[in-house]
Amino acid sequence: MKLPSSFPCLKGFCYPRDVIADVVWVYHRFARSTADVEDLLAERGAVVSCETVRLWVNRFGSDITGCIWRDRPRPNDKWHLDDVVISINGK
Repeated sequence: MKLPSSFPCLKGFCYPRDVIADVVWVYHRFARSTADVEDLLAERGAVVSCETVRLWVNRFGSDITGCIWRDRPRPNDKWHLDDVVISINGK
């Protein structure tokens, strides 16, 4: 995920800026609970409490959600549908 230029440098945090941004992004993008995000980090070897995840989400969530909404495709007049043809018993 590309971090916005307005995202703070995060001096004094134990984890790198990219890890914190990814945690907040996963929380908002996939509508996970803080406990789910904590479990995902534990599987990858990072020990972070769900309270820490909550604090990161509250502090940096608005910056990350702005990036998510900015990168989404915009609705327009054209819709492209894929055609699928399935033959059953040769028909």
